[in-house]
Amino acid sequence: MRLPRYGLGTAPLGNLFTAVSDEDAAATVEAAWETGVRLFDTAPHYGLGLSERRLGAALRDRPREEFVLSTKVGRLLVPSSEGGRDDDGFDVPADYRRVWDFSRDGVRRSLEESLGRLGLGSVDIAYIHDPDQHWKQAVSEAYPALAELRDQGVVKAIGVGINQWQMAADFVRETDIDLVMLAGRYTLLDRSGETELLPLCQERGVSVLAAGVFNSGLLATHDPHGTFNYAPAPPEVLERARELARICERHGVTLPQAALAFPLRHPAVAAVVIGARSAGEVRRNMELAASPVPEALWADLSVPPHP
Repeated sequence: MRLPRYGLGTAPLGNLFTAVSDEDAAATVEAAWETGVRLFDTAPHYGLGLSERRLGAALRDRPREEFVLSTKVGRLLVPSSEGGRDDDGFDVPADYRRVWDFSRDGVRRSLEESLGRLGLGSVDIAYIHDPDQHWKQAVSEAYPALAELRDQGVVKAIGVGINQWQMAADFVRETDIDLVMLAGRYTLLDRSGETELLPLCQERGVSVLAAGVFNSGLLATHDPHGTFNYAPAPPEVLERARELARICERHGVTLPQAALAFPLRHPAVAAVVIGARSAGEVRRNMELAASPVPEALWADLSVPPHP
């Protein structure tokens, strides 16, 4: 399956950290469409289904054959009467609780419920989501269930979406997945995925989608500050980001511009998925993505030449 070069990650539309209005969520997807984005990624985890509902509503009147849509399996949403707010990073009521389930029945139920929230007849890609503590069930039950759905044409491609490269490499070695969505492990600040995972994916014909390329915010501005991997940035990491910004500045490039361009230089990386919570963020990101980066910068950043 041919992947668009850039995708919209919609965890922010599930009220990640702070709330986004329905109007702003719709405007975010509209801006992505207007700027040429045709790859959209969501998950039940994002806002206890809120991201899926908002994304589905925003895409419902778009020609289905013109975009690629992915969601994920591994967490079922079970109604909860405990009340309160979600305690897993999303500013939403705790009307549901997440239950880990990588079983065959859980995978099928998850996709069926996702389609209901999306209000769409199909998704193109299904990812096994965050199986870090569930390797055995994920590889022995979730993967075969998704492979069966792929064989039946229910989904076009299957993969794993994860924040670590080691287990992603295990999936590539031991299964016939099509895709790896690797979050935060192939960025200007964290290249840990490049030594083993990316060459393995290239060898096996597995496409990599680089997500979390700003490392949760630290690389999102030319004046690095804030969080790294969803926690306050340690001083040494902050200083490294500032050094990267200084190198970029010498070449007339901003740090976020370089952060967006970097992953696509590797032949295993087919797409970059960028989260956004507003139309303005989408337009800014796509303007940066369209801005050329001089080759000399990559040499100063010790990035190999593009093949």
